[in-house]
Amino acid sequence: MRKDSPALQQALRNLEHLHPKKIDLGLERIERVLKKLGNPQHKLPPTIHVAGTNGKGSTTAFLRAMAEAQGLRVHVYTSPHLVSFCERIVLAGKIIEEQVLLDILARVQDANNDEPLSFFEATTAAGFVAFSETSADLLILEVGLGGRFDATNVIDRPATCVITPIDYDHAEFLGRDLAQITREKAGIFKAHTPAFSAEQTNLVRAVLDAEAVKSQCKLQNMGEHFSAYAQQGRLIYEDETSLLDLPLPTLRGAHQVMNAGLAVAIAKSLLIDERAIAKGIKTANWPARLQPLSNGSLAKIANTAGAELWLDGGHNPHAGRALASAMAELDANEPRPLILIMGMLANKDAPGFLDAFEGLAQKIIVVPIEGHASISPESLIDIAKGRGIKAEENDTVETALANILKTKPKQRPRILICGSLYLAGTVLAKV
Repeated sequence: MRKDSPALQQALRNLEHLHPKKIDLGLERIERVLKKLGNPQHKLPPTIHVAGTNGKGSTTAFLRAMAEAQGLRVHVYTSPHLVSFCERIVLAGKIIEEQVLLDILARVQDANNDEPLSFFEATTAAGFVAFSETSADLLILEVGLGGRFDATNVIDRPATCVITPIDYDHAEFLGRDLAQITREKAGIFKAHTPAFSAEQTNLVRAVLDAEAVKSQCKLQNMGEHFSAYAQQGRLIYEDETSLLDLPLPTLRGAHQVMNAGLAVAIAKSLLIDERAIAKGIKTANWPARLQPLSNGSLAKIANTAGAELWLDGGHNPHAGRALASAMAELDANEPRPLILIMGMLANKDAPGFLDAFEGLAQKIIVVPIEGHASISPESLIDIAKGRGIKAEENDTVETALANILKTKPKQRPRILICGSLYLAGTVLAKV
């Protein structure tokens, strides 16, 4: 993957000085700027608005692939990016060109006139301008954080609202009250707009149902109105009117069956046909989500030693459970010692993430995340050891991988690089 040019890096750094807080939820600032830009958020194609804690990106990837298999031109807005900021804005199926983005960012800066505006607000405004000025049939718009006060929630008439699995994350902004977190994410619901939810805990489900009634949106829940499950090597989707026999996702893990099933429900509501749905499930691509690494210098080192190498950006307890479950399934089919190369941002729940790996991972090697405040190696090592997992520190992923393999273990290891999308991005930049 290609990194951003110095010009784009500087333009993005300039945005960081407009507002002292990295994250400051609210709609007033972005609404002010969008008004000066001609309210591009009201000139968008039919929009699918996606909120949730985990699975937003994968569900978006499935839905995009299904829509494109139907022949639709699709805009996509996601965050964060892995290698290049341009990944966040997809215009009619193609990642935005750097010069186009630079020109739009300059227009946003002029409209803002040096007033307070957060980085995400500025870049979301740029996304809306780009989407409004390029023809497309559909926009899949991913929430950045929360929902109700997220900068993406300035759209007033989405075609569909989507809630992926809700759990704890970003506690410093959303708190530790799961019911309140759910209410904030349900803030994207709009009156008389269809909405779809993934399977949720009983508490989350009850809150979503109540919020749907308040907002007068028609909510369809996985497990009640539709379902998806793996059976005999196929993905079976059922709802009140149909039964579809579909291929299993290329994206790995049981959680991806659920994400694909949610995307199927949305696709059917958009009148996407079964052939396109099936093709989309097979062709959807979303890097750093249980991704086997087969290219690049790291993969070459692992392959030479007969080791498996995997990459995943999951970084909260819900993601940890899904990832550990997928690793356990791999182990059941082909037993190998599991070793984690791991870094995690300082604001993440490392104990909750690692709980799922107790009794599964044999060892953890802690590495820093370049350019970001990470949990200290000492803390992460203590957390791992508290779960009976051996742990040590290395300075880079390359060093960690070399140290794992130079010991020439009796069994060829299964190595998982995990704990942060930013760490995943540094790995993919080398592929």
